[in-house]
Amino acid sequence: MIVISDTTPIISLLKAEQLEVLEALFGEVFIPEAVYEELTGNQKFQLEAEKVKKCPFIKVKQVEDIKSVNIFQRVTGLDAGESESIVMAEEKQADLLLIDEKKARHVAKQMGLAITGTIGVLIQAYDEGLLSESAIETCLAVMKKCGIRISDGLFETMRNHIKFL
Repeated sequence: MIVISDTTPIISLLKAEQLEVLEALFGEVFIPEAVYEELTGNQKFQLEAEKVKKCPFIKVKQVEDIKSVNIFQRVTGLDAGESESIVMAEEKQADLLLIDEKKARHVAKQMGLAITGTIGVLIQAYDEGLLSESAIETCLAVMKKCGIRISDGLFETMRNHIKFL
C-alpha cells in the first residue's frame, strides 16, 4: 500500500503521542521534501523534529514534477507541503493521501485521489483494535489543547462511529 502524508496528520499524531499508529496501519508513509522541511525546520519544535528524523517508517521522497507543484501553488493557493503531497500522490498512484486542510482535501478529491485525515486514521486505528476509546479521547484532548482544529462535522462523524464522545 502506498500512503503519502501532508504535514498536519503527522503533527497531530506526534502531539498525541500516537505516531506509531501510522506504521501499524500502513507499514510505511511517504512524505515529500516540503513536508519534511515543515516538520523539521522550526527551531521551536526540535524535540518533535528529532522524532520525525529518527522515525524509521516515514520515508522522505522527492517530487518528480516540480513544475506541477509550482502550478498547484499559484492556481490553488495551497502551500508547498500540500502541493507536493498531492502531486506525489498522483505521481506514485498512491492508495491513500493523508491530508487535513479543507481546501487541499477539496483539490485532492477533484483529482480523484483517495484521502483521509487525522480523524480517519484514528477511526481506522480504533476499528482495527489499535486504539481504545479512552486513547482516542486523550488524542482529541491533546490535539485540541495544541490548537489543532477539528471541525464540528468531523467530530460528529467520530462521535457517531465511536459512541463514547
